[in-house]
Amino acid sequence: MRCRPILGLMAVFALSACALQPEPHSDGLPRLERPSEVLFWSQTEREAGFRAMERIAPHRTVAAGGDVRALPPGAPLDLDVDAFMEAEKVAGLLVLQDGRVRLERYGLDFGPEGRWTSFSVAKSLTSTLVGAAIADGHIESLETPITRYLPELAGGAYDGVTVRQLLTMTSGAAWNEDYTDANSDVARFFEPRETGGMDPTLYYMRGLARAAEPGTRWHYSSGETNLVGLLVSRATGRTLADYLSEKIWRSYGMERDAAWMVDAAGQEAAGCCLMASLSDWGRVGQLVLEDGVVDGRSILPEGWFDEATSRQADIGVPGMGYGYQWWTFDDGTFAARGIFGQMIHIDPERRAVVVILSAWPVATGNARSAARNAFLARVAAALDE
Repeated sequence: MRCRPILGLMAVFALSACALQPEPHSDGLPRLERPSEVLFWSQTEREAGFRAMERIAPHRTVAAGGDVRALPPGAPLDLDVDAFMEAEKVAGLLVLQDGRVRLERYGLDFGPEGRWTSFSVAKSLTSTLVGAAIADGHIESLETPITRYLPELAGGAYDGVTVRQLLTMTSGAAWNEDYTDANSDVARFFEPRETGGMDPTLYYMRGLARAAEPGTRWHYSSGETNLVGLLVSRATGRTLADYLSEKIWRSYGMERDAAWMVDAAGQEAAGCCLMASLSDWGRVGQLVLEDGVVDGRSILPEGWFDEATSRQADIGVPGMGYGYQWWTFDDGTFAARGIFGQMIHIDPERRAVVVILSAWPVATGNARSAARNAFLARVAAALDE
């Protein structure tokens, strides 16, 4: 198979599919001969593929274990969700309040035993591992220059860039995230190239130019989330999957193993593609509401989630901002979001978590987002009753 440059948020698949392609299978799952094809799968392929990505691209296990964190039933939420689930191709819908299940529904032949891919929802978990690494003493602070952990970046656009600026995507490094431009950075990022043994992410990112002084502008960059993941791995000496297992999946009591997609270098795709069950995605949201407290103490620095889920950068959209890899909203809610409709929405005022796993017919779209926002408003109103 000849690897080609790809477009869009799924650039992360290129190294995975080209260098670590799983054995062929004959169970009707879609193929990724060209990784960008995930953006153009048919609806049938999306619904089959999003629940089985670990059989299509290589993943590393995030082990669960120990006592499972209970999610006891609460009073059933008085909310008709059938039309929303059908229209938005929802595979899983979960509403927790005070850690109790107010609503849990499945569609698209998905069920409680299955796992669904996160796409960019994984970014918010990667940033949480930064907090854990600071609390553990592996990363000095948010103000530490990232070149202390990634010295290959010295002498380029990332000189003087801090951990905080990398988390908030305010590094100032030039980056083109145009999904329609075959020459954009996001399209060329994972092209096969000779790196002299250097990690391919570092090799590419160290060649970027500086477009603004660090900390002076927000600019979305998928490449920078991969740098965050490399930083955590370097600082801790652990794979992201193993560190996530230790700090959250085992200790908080996730019910099932998760799986995190890896690239040709064996590095987890820090900004994408973590597979987990609907209930375990709900537990992720509940952990955030509980300030990262596990066994009576927080795995994170004091006040971490207050900062991480608050506006740290102005993104130029009224009512929205960006925290530490979390999307923030002026009404006090915040969310982890991924293409094709993946979302963990957290509402601290109502002590609520809403998880939606979907196979939207399009990767992104204003109409889809508007329908989801209207549904979240209905959930909030039902919770207030």
